[in-house]
Amino acid sequence: MAITDVAKYAHLTPADLEAFAADLEQIRADVEGSLGERDRAYICRTIAWQRGLDIASRLVIGLSRGKVGWVVGTTGLAIAKSIENMELAHNIGHGQWDWMHDPEIHSTTWEWDMVGPSSQWRYSHNYRHHVYTNVVGVDEDLGYGVMRVTRDEKWKAAHLTQPLRNLLMAIMFEWGIALHDLHSEKERASTAADKSATVKAFASKTARQVGKDYALFPLLSGRRWRRTLTANVTANLLRNVWAFVVISCGHFADGAEKFTAATLEGETKPAWYLRQMLGTANFDAGPVMAFMSGNLCYQIEHHIFPDLPSNRYAEISRRVKDVCATYHLPYTTGSLTRQYLQTLRTIVKLAFPDRFLTATADGAPETASEREFGQVDAAEDQIRAQRRRRPTTRRRAPLAALMASF
Repeated sequence: MAITDVAKYAHLTPADLEAFAADLEQIRADVEGSLGERDRAYICRTIAWQRGLDIASRLVIGLSRGKVGWVVGTTGLAIAKSIENMELAHNIGHGQWDWMHDPEIHSTTWEWDMVGPSSQWRYSHNYRHHVYTNVVGVDEDLGYGVMRVTRDEKWKAAHLTQPLRNLLMAIMFEWGIALHDLHSEKERASTAADKSATVKAFASKTARQVGKDYALFPLLSGRRWRRTLTANVTANLLRNVWAFVVISCGHFADGAEKFTAATLEGETKPAWYLRQMLGTANFDAGPVMAFMSGNLCYQIEHHIFPDLPSNRYAEISRRVKDVCATYHLPYTTGSLTRQYLQTLRTIVKLAFPDRFLTATADGAPETASEREFGQVDAAEDQIRAQRRRRPTTRRRAPLAALMASF
């Protein structure tokens, strides 16, 4: 089923694992040492451009006549909301720009353009998800508690509806995230007063957001309030679906592995790095798509270095690929279409009981395990014996090559 021994799965010795982590730490040190005015200018320019696009789009919606103006304005508004959600709010909330000591562009002060307080999201996402990525029963983002994405989760009759749940989650993504974060905050609240404060903060932010999108801006449009209301609804819908697709590709595509809670016992920083790398997937993107996805097309790099500025992920990815090649580790990526179709296949397939599935539980594309390599290891030993090889340093076959044999 899910991976229990991360190093064994990756066929790395303890010395390999330490060297692997040292290489990644060197990347971090190099990037942190080079942060400066170029990066500051990038984030300030992005904020100004996003806000300008938001204002311009709303003016086009409100002042233009006809369907063309509505489509242009609504598309621009959806783009502005997507940029604010992923390249700004998500990345600022990770503390990627805290090094600037700017009171506005800081993880503790930035409030996003979504229902639900960003402060509640930071705990659920930055801690529960990023620290325990894809650990079954610990990472609450694994299927968001409403979808079965690994056979390690026992099948229930309710899972038959998860293809529909997937569609609804995409449409209502901001609401799903908000309620998910509220649940996490209430779980960690130690007193009734804390739980009450959590619910009040959620209700207050939700009321402000709903009031802004669906009451204030339409009212400002006067007699054309329906035009503005439908534009806001559509822009939020497009933003929700795009964010859902991007995040799903990074966590549920083939190659984004799952782990048992046993991996957390005595987990070292090198093992944590390795789990993050194996538990995430990228998708191929040019500069424009990377920007529109908040650079989360580089999900591997983001999970290894969640607090490094997103505008550096493209250059970091080249070095991470080299590290993967050095230690024969898979670097999981593919086109956006391919990655999302794999995600959809997993969601539809795991809606049914395991008895209807063909692949073994240890070798399924959506959930691999170190146990799937048992037969390969035995075959390797037999080949070595036949050829009477006696290498001075025993290294196992590259993980990527072993996976290709299945």
